[in-house]
Amino acid sequence: MNSIIKYSTLAKVICCLMILGQLTTRADIDRPNVLFIAIDDLNDWIGALGGHPQAKTPNIDRLAERSVLFANAHCAAPACNPSRAALMTGIAPNQSGVYHNPQPWRPAMPDVITIPQHFSANGYWSAGSGKIYHGRYPDPDSWDRYYPHQLENKFADPVPPERNVNGLGKGNFDWSPVSEPTTEMGDYKTAKWIAKQLGKEHEKPFFLACGIFRPHLPWYVPQKYFDQFPLDAMQLPEVLENDLDDLPAVAIKVATSGGDHAAVVKGDQWKQAVQGYLASIAFADEQVGRVIEALDASPHKKDTVIVLWTDHGWHLGEKEHWRKFALWHRSTRTPLMISVPEGIPAMPDGSVKGRQSMQPASLLDVYPTLIELCGLPPKTELSGTSLVPMLRNPELKTDRAIVTTNGRNNHAIRDTRWRYIRYSDGSEELYDHNADPNEWTNLADNPEYASTIVRMSKWLPQTNVPDAKKDQNL
Repeated sequence: MNSIIKYSTLAKVICCLMILGQLTTRADIDRPNVLFIAIDDLNDWIGALGGHPQAKTPNIDRLAERSVLFANAHCAAPACNPSRAALMTGIAPNQSGVYHNPQPWRPAMPDVITIPQHFSANGYWSAGSGKIYHGRYPDPDSWDRYYPHQLENKFADPVPPERNVNGLGKGNFDWSPVSEPTTEMGDYKTAKWIAKQLGKEHEKPFFLACGIFRPHLPWYVPQKYFDQFPLDAMQLPEVLENDLDDLPAVAIKVATSGGDHAAVVKGDQWKQAVQGYLASIAFADEQVGRVIEALDASPHKKDTVIVLWTDHGWHLGEKEHWRKFALWHRSTRTPLMISVPEGIPAMPDGSVKGRQSMQPASLLDVYPTLIELCGLPPKTELSGTSLVPMLRNPELKTDRAIVTTNGRNNHAIRDTRWRYIRYSDGSEELYDHNADPNEWTNLADNPEYASTIVRMSKWLPQTNVPDAKKDQNL
């Protein structure tokens, strides 16, 4: 009899432990997954933001329709490495010293906990493929798995038989169709692997990062994407003749450094360049569509947060400037959209879809936003602010301004109306986006706006740490 009682008691204990284990597992699974999509060098040339009338981004636009689109979002730095390091660590460049591309970010922040590390430490499987960190500085410690390799984050792309197709002689500043099919492109392979992971059942909730490299230079994609944008119908960006006349000397140097615009105009390549950029955007959009379709066909559709971001904007001749590396609107503005499934605890009133927030947002806000959405322990050292209040109510007004930094002591401040730029030598620019969305008229020397400059100056960082050590191998 005693043995029967003992067995019964033991069975109850085992049963309770099993139930507890099931509840724990279920609690983990019920925490939302995260699909984290990064696109390289994509400015506001998407349909949802109207940056260029000929841009073709149906898949990104459909994602915007199921998201809150932060239409006034800006990068922490207008370059790949400092922008991505800031987003992934939550630490602003003026606090880390990572201001430029050739500065390895991990030695500058050896103890920092990245977004995927924080998720892994709290019960998630963190994995990814493609370009999430700047290509030269991957971070194996961030991931449980990375494909194709922890140290080789990006697949190789096919290239034309001869480089410098456009004849400008400027390295990877080039654009041309490639003869290989889409399936040979690196971003296609990244999207394929991500889609495969989405189709699987997982023991843990996942943080899955998909890094799309295009439209980063060189703009080499298959011919069919170029064919979507005939040269004879190509629309160039809207520019103002003599736009540099009211800029300080340091800004003129930023605009013309490298001689890209002069080379493009002299080589009669402006339309071809815009065509190559639009073609690369269309190709990238197609890969985003493949990933979203895989999610929607998977068992994870209803419990996955989607974040889509790009690391900074891009100039294509505006202010006689190309690439990024500047503090104007075209370099700092970035598409940022967040889609939240119904029923997660951080959104008790349900998800808001297809709306825009016009309040200033920073890519630094992504980390604290994901922490709140997924119920992770907060991190007080983060530079950004959670966007969950604006996900709940996109009409919410704030008195906030956000900061973009381009090298030590060079900052742009952006609120709902104004952009104020101050360079390390003290020179300034001020633009009124209500009247001047293209930033053609610098108001900084107009005494009528002195009080605006004083108010915007209060947002300038008070700490500007020295530059982190540069890569000695470059």
